[in-house]
Order: sequence, then structure tokens, then C-alpha cells
Amino acid sequence: MEIKRLFDLLQNYVEKYPNQQVALAGKKDGEWRKYSIQEYIECVNRLSYALIELGIEKEDKVAIILTNRPEWNMIDMAVNQIGAIGVPIYPTISEEDYHFILKDCEAKMVIMDGLSVMNKVSSILYDVPNIKLVYTMIDRNKYPYFSQLMDLGEQHPHPEELEARKKAVDEMECATIIYTSGTTGTPKGVMLSNYNLMNQFKNFEFTIPQRSTRALSFLPVCHAYERALIYAYQYRGMSIYYAENLGTIAADMKDIHPTMMCAVPRVMERFYDAIYSSGKKMKGISRAIFFWALHLGERYKIDKIHRNWFYDFKLGIADKLVYSKIRTKIGAEEFDIVVSGAASLSKKLAGFFSAIKMPVYEGYGLTETSPVIAVSNNNPHGREVGCVGQPLPGVEVKIADNGEIICRGHNVMMGYYKKPELTKEVIDEDGWFHTGDMGMINEHNQLIITGRIKSLFKTSGGKYINPDLIEGKFIASPFFEQTVVVGENQKYAGAIIVPDFNFMKGWCQRHNVPYTTPQELLKNEDVLKRFAREINKINGTLGDTEKVKKYEFIADEWSIANGLMTPTLKVKRKVVTQRYADVIEKMFAVKD
Repeated sequence: MEIKRLFDLLQNYVEKYPNQQVALAGKKDGEWRKYSIQEYIECVNRLSYALIELGIEKEDKVAIILTNRPEWNMIDMAVNQIGAIGVPIYPTISEEDYHFILKDCEAKMVIMDGLSVMNKVSSILYDVPNIKLVYTMIDRNKYPYFSQLMDLGEQHPHPEELEARKKAVDEMECATIIYTSGTTGTPKGVMLSNYNLMNQFKNFEFTIPQRSTRALSFLPVCHAYERALIYAYQYRGMSIYYAENLGTIAADMKDIHPTMMCAVPRVMERFYDAIYSSGKKMKGISRAIFFWALHLGERYKIDKIHRNWFYDFKLGIADKLVYSKIRTKIGAEEFDIVVSGAASLSKKLAGFFSAIKMPVYEGYGLTETSPVIAVSNNNPHGREVGCVGQPLPGVEVKIADNGEIICRGHNVMMGYYKKPELTKEVIDEDGWFHTGDMGMINEHNQLIITGRIKSLFKTSGGKYINPDLIEGKFIASPFFEQTVVVGENQKYAGAIIVPDFNFMKGWCQRHNVPYTTPQELLKNEDVLKRFAREINKINGTLGDTEKVKKYEFIADEWSIANGLMTPTLKVKRKVVTQRYADVIEKMFAVKD
């Protein structure tokens, strides 16, 4: 069948993979609740009947504020097949953001999960009169809840109207409004059509192996990046397992032995840090072999033409002695692919995970591009460390005169909701979307990201600094969790640095350094000297104008909850520099 709308995926699934026992699975209290494709479709239809019964009309907005779970997919499909518009919202944002988004998108209905979310939404309902219906996932003695919604659909079926509604949904119509994470200011509602979304997974053909059958999902499915892959998994008839939470990823991997997952660089860095720390606990020859294998993997080149026979021979030994044990320990024996996006992954980590047979395929895009612009693939020269892949079929990419990446094609959004002037600022008259990112294209049509145009700053000496490049080197070190490089109109670059305190606990134990609190640790002379050596090592890889000559260590945690990071674990540079303005001022006030 031809797939034009999101809900067409369901019938396609039944026709091509009727014997798939697990379409969706969610974990709660340590137990997996699994749904076959038939159960999935039945739940979707019951929810559609309920929404029709409640008076949800074509183009009405339904806000979905849920953590990753099978019910997210059910609601998403139910909303889509009645011609309404789903508005996915992170369950971790502030009350102010809920107020803005729910009012801006004119949501008629909200379906939400979690006591914290309920309290935030409840407190702003008085000022958002467009919301007529509120449901929670479980009974919280305040609003109707999900099982009642399902019962309503069972008691009031509308099969004829549902079929009429499905036929009336056009592929070029808006299917969803996804609000940007707000790293550059007020969130904007990105309108994506069925056509935008469907052309994503249809063009992943040379990226996702046909043999891949089980996906683990733990990134927020309300984010365009994870969501695109969730649709791709359904298109391929794969089983989707939702991790219980970020803390259970390792245990969940051991449970299901996934063949594929989607990650962001920070998650891969934490995987690597855990592997690195386990090696530090070893003694003697075992430790020496472990770190020999680790450093061998970091130098891995994806294309065989760049590896000689002796390197591959050593790699085989490392796999037997070390890599195979790592895979077994984390339940990664059957991985076909790990897709990494949202930010640049260091060459060291991309090489290492590919070497240990957790092959990393990097991709790049924005919410405004549905989201993928380019992604690594299995074609000749389709994948290389340090590149984010080749443009998707049907997507044109070029580098503008100012070094900016621009693209056009089936992936470019319909526009920002109710903001035509802002839309004109990013989509020019010829249909090119201006990403705001800098990059270059190599001889194999591979796209390389070099930084954000808005992140660039100039020193007092007139030299431009690309902070993204420097920050990438800092957070690749196991000693540092987060870094923001500053220095606008200063003589040189400086940095606000958050050490990786989890790593430091193990380091302190190995070096007999007392560890009490992060604040106390940053007063320890031995620790500060070790940090200084690490910074000197990083500076040795940088040009003279890029070297970080001033820095301050911060004992605070940067998180989604305190507003310093986006839900995809990217640092909000503007917020950080505002929060620590006095620290930055003091740092540069110190004379040489």
C-alpha cells in the first residue's frame, strides 16, 4: 500500500508483518507490557472513537505531554487519523513554557502524565481558556484518565465517521506542531505535514539494516529526532521497547538485546566513561590489555581502505579479549546500528563504538527539517567518522557564501505556527531553509558540521573563536561533564567548566584523595592540579587563539530541571552565560 499519512503505517504493518508478536512494549515496575500490532490498532481506533465522541474536530490541537510509553504512539496515531493535530510537549519544561505553548498552539485537549506535570498545567488553566478537555494517564482524583478514555471509545464506536475522517486527511496538511526547545529564545511551533514526516523514513533505506528487528527507545519521543526513528521502526515492522527511565537503560538492554537504538552524544559519552572507569579498577596485565584495546578502538577508521591488515589483526585480538566482554556486559551483542544526533560526537567515541561492534551512524538536522537533513548510510563512502552523512534522497544541501548550511526539499517545514514573518527569515524565496549552522561538504558529498553561526565570537584582537569546536574537546575528556567557552571582546577564550563528579569519585578513591562534596573537591589542590594538566593537554590540540587561558570550575549540576539544558541534553549557552555572568566577569577581571 502507499503510505502518505502517519496512520497508514498501521495498515502497512499488518499487511507486511502480520506475525510480529511485539509491536510496542513499555516497562513499568520491572515488567514489560507488550502489544501486538493487532492490539495496537485496536487501541488506536478506540481512542479515535473517544476523541470523536468528545467533539475533537479536524485541525483541533491535542497536546500530548507524556514520557516514552506505548500509549504515546496510540494517542499520536488516533489524533492523526481523525484529522486533528498532535502537539507533543516535553514533560520536563517549566510552568511558563507550558503556559506559552498551550496558549500559542490553541490546544483544545491535553493528555498528560506525572504529578509534577499535572500541577504545572493545572496552575495555568485559568489563563488558557482554549483548553476544554484534560486527561491524565492514571487516576489522580482530579481529571478523567486514560482508561476512561479507552472505555468511552469502546462504548461509543464511530467506525463510519472514522473511515470518512481518514479519507479526508491529505498528506500535505499539518500533522503535528513541534515546539523548538528554546535554546535561542521563545519556543516556536514548527508545523510539519504528513508529507514531511513520511518522506523521512522512506529515505532511511540505506541507513537502517533490513535485518534489524528490536529497537530500544529512551530519548524523548516528543522530539522530532527520536520520533522520526519511531516511525521508521514501525515502517520496518520492528519491535519498539521503551526503557523504563534513563537509569534503567543498561538493565533494559540486557533484557531485550536490542539491534538498534537512537542516542545523543552525551549518552554515548556516559557509556564510554562507564567503560573507562571499569578499566581503571583493574590491576596488572588485565588493566594493560584493557586500555591497549580501548586506545586501539579510538583510532578505528570505518572505511577499510584506511585500515591496514596489522591494525585489523590487532582489532580481532582486542575483540576476543576485551570488546566481546564489554558487549556482553551491557547487552549489546546484537547491535546493528546506533544512530547519534542532536550534537556532534567526537571522532574518538565514534571510532571506538564502531570498533567494538556498536556501529555509530551520525545524522544531522533540525525540528524545522522534519528533522533529518543528512545521515550516514551503507552506500560507498556513506559513512565516516567526523561526518554526519550524506543528504537524504530528495534533499538538496549547499554551503552559502557565509559558510552556513542551507537545504531545500521534502523535509523543509510548512512554517512556524502563526509566525509568517519568522518563517520568511529562515526560508528564502527560493525555498532554501537557513539552518544557522556552519559546515562544509567533502569530496564524497559528506556533510561536516563546524559550529553555530550565532555561537561564534570575536576576541578583542579581532580573531573569531568557534566555541563548539573547543567545547567538544573538553567534554570528550572523562574529567569534564560540561563546558561553555566565552570571551567576546576579551583578549582570549575562557571557559565555565562543570567537572564530571561521578568520574571524580572513582578518581579520588584510586588516588587516595578525600571526596565529600563537589564544592569541597574544587578546593583540593591535587584535584585542581590534575584539572590544570588536563586543560593543558586539551590546549595542546588547539590553535593559539583557541586556547582556553582562563577558566572557572562550577560545582552546580546543569540539567533540564534547572533550565540549563534542553530535553535533548544540549547546553543552553545563553542561559548559562546569564546565570554565571558574575563568574565570567570576575574571570576576565583578573589581570595576567
